[in-house]
Amino acid sequence: MVRAMTTQNEVRIPLDLLPADGRFGSGPSKVRVEALRALAETGSSYMGTSHRQATVKDVVARVRTGLSDLLRLPDGYEVLLGNGGATAFWDVAGFRLVRDHSRHAVFGEFSSKFAQAMQEAPHIAQVDVVESDPGTHPEMTAAAGVDAYCLTHNETSTGVAMPVARPAGADADALVLVDATSAAGGMEVDAAEFDVYYLSPQKALASEGGLWLAACSPAALARIDELADRWCPASLDLGIARDNSLKDQTYNTPALATIFLLAEQLDWLNTQGGLAWAQARTAESSGVLYDWAEAREWASPFVTDPAKRSTVVTTIDLADGIDATLVSKILRANGVVDTDAYRKLGRNQVRIATFPAITPDDCRALTACIDYVVEALAG
Repeated sequence: MVRAMTTQNEVRIPLDLLPADGRFGSGPSKVRVEALRALAETGSSYMGTSHRQATVKDVVARVRTGLSDLLRLPDGYEVLLGNGGATAFWDVAGFRLVRDHSRHAVFGEFSSKFAQAMQEAPHIAQVDVVESDPGTHPEMTAAAGVDAYCLTHNETSTGVAMPVARPAGADADALVLVDATSAAGGMEVDAAEFDVYYLSPQKALASEGGLWLAACSPAALARIDELADRWCPASLDLGIARDNSLKDQTYNTPALATIFLLAEQLDWLNTQGGLAWAQARTAESSGVLYDWAEAREWASPFVTDPAKRSTVVTTIDLADGIDATLVSKILRANGVVDTDAYRKLGRNQVRIATFPAITPDDCRALTACIDYVVEALAG
């Protein structure tokens, strides 16, 4: 039983149990120290310079090429980018990718927000929702007339992964739009199964927020042109974003540090072995946590079906007698941060990122720390 008087400052975890790096947040996520050093070493040659000049445009080109290589994009696909993050991209898609009928797989906070954005858009005639309870994902089915199928590769709020696949029987010109914000760079994907794979880079790609990137198929690029006459704000115009991206720049001023850190992470991932390496790494780290939880009487994976468990965001329920919020506060007081549950899910759980930048050994150390905290609280 947890003692009522226990506070986060009463439990000191032995130093030899602590991970080498205590950052386990699901976004903003751990940024590799090597990338931060590389940014610092640019001195006055990069930060504080014009984003229209080669100094920055060369780094944007590194990002576009690096993401294309990582995703193994076929000829004809283009990597576009702009400001605002994945949240802004929902509106971008509504103006220039969804013709008038979208269909959404909804199984958590973030997948529901895209559907809501389309429901509120006056120019979208019909929005279908295929929904399942948190901790599961629905099976996306085709329907006549749908011109955009909207999937989420990894639901960050719940730790559920959904396969990326074109729905059988979909209309020939229907697009598949995939929110890949927490999956990109940490989970395998086949580019033939999507038309737009969009993300913001503050999760598996170990950068900062405020930027969106979208890997677009020839069909998606054609849809942008098809809807070019529909009014939209310039900052949300995917046609303008495309024209600027092909020049290795953004329409308006981006955060230069975000772009540089992203380029460093993409270079690192591709050098390590690309998506195959990243998938193996995240599977090892998340496997450490799932196996640990299943071996404890007081812990269990929130996602009960192993086939639906994310390899990049691991959610673990704790027994009612153990206050997960207090556990996370104690971990934070000991330098192990951002293990808190997603607030709107409302469960007594910890949520632990296992992105490629986070080492499997640090995940093993985290389990030892949680064991120590739980034992101290019970004592």
